[in-house]
Amino acid sequence: MTDARAPFADRFRADASIFVQAYDSATDQALIAMMSEADYRAASFLDERIMTQGRAAEWAGWDDLAAVSNGLRQDAQFIFHIGHVGSTLIARLLGELPGVLALREPLILRALAELARLKGRAESPWSPERFDRRVGDALGWLSRTFRQEQRALVKATSFASDVAPAVLRPGTKALFLYVNPATYMRTILAGENSVRELASLSASRLTRLHERIGAEPWRLWALSTGERAALAWACEMAALEAAANDDVLWMDFDAFLATPADVLMRIAGHFGEPLDAAEATRLTSGPIMQRYSKAPEHGYSAELRREVLAQAERDWAEELDRGARWIDAAGADHDLIGRALARAAAKRG
Repeated sequence: MTDARAPFADRFRADASIFVQAYDSATDQALIAMMSEADYRAASFLDERIMTQGRAAEWAGWDDLAAVSNGLRQDAQFIFHIGHVGSTLIARLLGELPGVLALREPLILRALAELARLKGRAESPWSPERFDRRVGDALGWLSRTFRQEQRALVKATSFASDVAPAVLRPGTKALFLYVNPATYMRTILAGENSVRELASLSASRLTRLHERIGAEPWRLWALSTGERAALAWACEMAALEAAANDDVLWMDFDAFLATPADVLMRIAGHFGEPLDAAEATRLTSGPIMQRYSKAPEHGYSAELRREVLAQAERDWAEELDRGARWIDAAGADHDLIGRALARAAAKRG
């Protein structure tokens, strides 16, 4: 971490120890917080949960920060995903590589995703030109590392993929993670917290999906829980499909679990990070793979995941069938969803 006595501009530009944590549109200010490299490594999420007691933080005007940001590298790489598909696990594994500084779900990226959905609309607080300029500012902030040979790897929040087209500049490598809809629906319905999350996000996901397909064929009140789980898959996969380019590596999380060391080497290679078979095997057979990545104090494993999904299949059979019928019909009627289904090679059950 840089010397606290140095001028702010020098400290801010020197490394990632001054983290831009959040944005307040009402005041046009960003919250900056002090973070060590160990803090980044430990944090499952760079959202409100890092603002623990005693962490130094203060608000600063966006333009004031931008004024000291000219010339910052903008070479962060990204993981976008549909949620509950191992993104935190893979980001943790990649974060063990000496050339990677992993940033998991920075809140500032979520704010930019919300503004990306408003870009060019009358109600947007930013003009399209300001949006583009400020995305560049944020890329510079997120690309800072603690050593020159490091590169930032930013794992987005699952519902922040609408910002992907703006941050994935030509040549920017990204990983897009997903599972097929049958597995996704079982995963969502298996957990009390994920079912609660599904309820809270369904309205915004339906709005986003309607906007993306250019039609409004569905009504939220008419969708069952299983259909809403299918809607969630369709919304987030459609967002990824719309952002895809030749620099994206698509990965089914179940393919990773089948041969984790081999797939981890492939992902690392995509990001330009050297990783040999011995180190990949060590990482994927070590403690990271045996813990719940979002809350490492809890144990988890591929076997436990299989058991949880099997139980969800038994408990939610009727809703899973409703969801499967909904996604089949949606894919037949709308090309973007059909493309997502084809990519996932989705099979009922």
